[in-house]
Amino acid sequence: MAHHNIFNAWSLTGGHADGEEDLLGVAISEIKEETGVKNIIPITNKIVSLDILPVLGHLRKGKYVSSHLHISVVYLVQADENEQVIIKPDENSDVKWIPISEIDIHSSESHMKKIYNKIISKI
Repeated sequence: MAHHNIFNAWSLTGGHADGEEDLLGVAISEIKEETGVKNIIPITNKIVSLDILPVLGHLRKGKYVSSHLHISVVYLVQADENEQVIIKPDENSDVKWIPISEIDIHSSESHMKKIYNKIISKI
């Protein structure tokens, strides 16, 4: 998980598809970009979770971004937990492997805990 700068919370990595149709490819690229982990293998190419998330207004790169909705698409992938993770300072302040059993402890957003538990129930 990554400690997201804007939301000041631990969350799954992610990003915008920006018109790209290969959402799994986008997800893998975002994981690599935000964590430095290179060996990412999809467990399945099927979407595991699809949710619409509210995003409150916030500052991004010094500019105000109005409240909006994100469509969250989650895939299951696997990686080598011994692979070193790195921080991407413009997006996160920390990155670390978190055991599934501790996700509730690290997640401070109640609406995301429900989504994480839904995802975990499908593993």
